Amino acid sequence: MPSIPSIPSLRSGGGAPKPLPRIPVPASRAVVDCAIYVDGRRQPGRISYPEALAKVRETGQGFVWVGLHAPDNDQMTGVSETFGLHELICEDAVHAHQRPKLERYDDTMFLVLKTVKYVEHERLADAKEVVETGEIMMMVGPDFVITVRHGEHSELASVRKQLEARPELLALGPTSVMHAITDHLVDIYLEVTEAMERDIDAAEESIFSPRKAVVIEPIYLLKREVMELRRAIAPLGPALARLTAEDNPLISKEIRRYFRDVQDHHTTVDEQVSGYDEVLSSLIGAAVAKSGVEQNTDMRKISAWVAIASVPTMIAGIYGMNFDNMPELHWKYSYFVVLAVLATVVVVLWRTFRRNHWL
Repeated sequence: MPSIPSIPSLRSGGGAPKPLPRIPVPASRAVVDCAIYVDGRRQPGRISYPEALAKVRETGQGFVWVGLHAPDNDQMTGVSETFGLHELICEDAVHAHQRPKLERYDDTMFLVLKTVKYVEHERLADAKEVVETGEIMMMVGPDFVITVRHGEHSELASVRKQLEARPELLALGPTSVMHAITDHLVDIYLEVTEAMERDIDAAEESIFSPRKAVVIEPIYLLKREVMELRRAIAPLGPALARLTAEDNPLISKEIRRYFRDVQDHHTTVDEQVSGYDEVLSSLIGAAVAKSGVEQNTDMRKISAWVAIASVPTMIAGIYGMNFDNMPELHWKYSYFVVLAVLATVVVVLWRTFRRNHWL
């Protein structure tokens, strides 16, 4: 019989298998779009971000806008070395779950924004979540803008297209991109809060509808989602205050005016979310109170029926003792009289409890 060739082992010395070497992915794989903008107009042709930055700095005109989606550490390190970013920016850009914030590193601003998306559902009781969140990070320098997206619902292609249709705004420089993205996200905040208001109204109607069972789980779900939305929106306030400050040398006067409009919209959203939080806290209290009333009503019904059932139980227990000296046992009409007494007492008790709304 021919021998079967042995398969080479991946183990060394009988120990654990050697880990496979990690294949580095080039930074270009994380690039969604890269373009040069001069006088607010996109320059034709496809170009890599190192070439784009070199061309802008060689000519001294325009700026580069690079869009990245979920880069890993090696990819972000390559981008950071090309643009001269601080290592802390690189670290924060790779690891998501940052709070909204604005940080300044010399002449580079680093802005973190939360993205939100309303999850459509037919019934709130069937929903597992109402709001999904993601992140967008922006690194803005004198001649470049780098946007890093985390999440599947945070696309910026529509924002880029709208900006390219307004070259007079893009001509104001890289901070115009920062404003446009921030304004876009705050507008989405408004849309999400309006959609959540319908869910809160439906929950409020279900709580205060008479003769309707209390289902408190959807209210807790909304409370959790509103808290998540509040964590995504509220911390942006201080960042916008710094962007609109008169002493910020990196923001032009014209862009500050645009940011003030965004700040007003953000204040409106923040107040709406705070109001939703208070309404839901009140609804939880009302639901608990209504649940307590329903439990008291059920206990009264149970107590009434127990009282009605106790009379025949007591009489049946007495006559079930079978003593010899019980004259009623030998009377001809005892059975019929006992049944009549039982029926009378039960009917009287039932009418009494009914009149007092126990039944």
